[in-house]
Amino acid sequence: MDKESPLMKMQSRSVYKVPKGKLLKIYLKYDEKSNLIDEINITGDFFAYPEEAIESMEDKLKDTLLEKEILFKKIDSIIRTENIQFIGVDVKGLTKGILMCKK
Repeated sequence: MDKESPLMKMQSRSVYKVPKGKLLKIYLKYDEKSNLIDEINITGDFFAYPEEAIESMEDKLKDTLLEKEILFKKIDSIIRTENIQFIGVDVKGLTKGILMCKK
């Protein structure tokens, strides 16, 4: 099987209500064999500043291993380096919402 085989690519989504926060919706494509993110879309009724921060985060999460600690550290690093401010969601909520997509 070659690397681009559709059998190895997984698509999933999750809807997660962050405790004391907002609704988070994640659409995820990942490689089942390597467990790496291919594509991610983060939406919901939370707020992020600056607005383009979500798109930037989605780009930076590509090729990230779907493992709790690694994902948490990567999201935290992106938020800090890009000075992203969230209302209604946090690093823990984003990490959990993403991992809920994994089958």
